[in-house]
This record gives sequence, C-alpha cells and structure tokens, in this order.
Amino acid sequence: QVQLVESGGGLVQAGGSLRLSCEASGLTFSTHTMAWFRQVAGKERWFVASITWAGYSIYDTDSLKGRFTISRDNAKNTAYLQMDSLKPEDTAVYYCAARRGTYTHTRVQDYAYWGQGTQVTVSS
Repeated sequence: QVQLVESGGGLVQAGGSLRLSCEASGLTFSTHTMAWFRQVAGKERWFVASITWAGYSIYDTDSLKGRFTISRDNAKNTAYLQMDSLKPEDTAVYYCAARRGTYTHTRVQDYAYWGQGTQVTVSS
C-alpha cells in the first residue's frame, strides 16, 4: 500500500522558516516525481513545487521560488519543502503528492498518491 506521510508543520511568525518532510513507502521512490500542494479552507488545492527523480524542479511562481526550496533524498525515500521568509498568506494545509514519471507535473489531477496534509500557520 502506497503511503505518503507529511511532517514538520506548525505555527511560526512572519519571516520565519519551516521545513516540511514527506516520507514515502510502498512505491519505487526514484521512479516518481514528487510535489507539494497547498490548500486554504474554501479554496482549491494549488500547486507549490515539484521535483523529478533526477532533481529537476519547478515552482508555481518566481516569487515562490525565491522563498521555497523543494528537494529529495532518494536514499531516505523522502521529499522536503524548505520554506523561508514565511508570510501570513502562506498559511494553509500542505500536501505531499507522487506520480510515476519523469516530468514536473503541476496539476492536482496529474498525481495519483497523496499524503494526509500538515498544517502551516504563519502569524503576523
């Protein structure tokens, strides 16, 4: 059974940092693209960043790329999202996702496997 388990969320003041982790099991990690999405109550789930097995990554916007860094450790079957200079508008539930392939997909429907989500709250 494929499982993605997120951790590392919490409460932080604006300007602070958090690192989210996503540990995968039940799949061949190095054959899957990994991604992070986020969702605010009442809004659709939205793409944050994705990274291929070889380490090629993309971000939703240039502004987001300047503050967030996606990475992966294939030996640990784990993907990460380092979040710096956090803003209140970053507050959301963050979800890890996985898709077999080699492309940095950006749509919710592109991903077959999802974690349970981890809450990130940024106070002003």
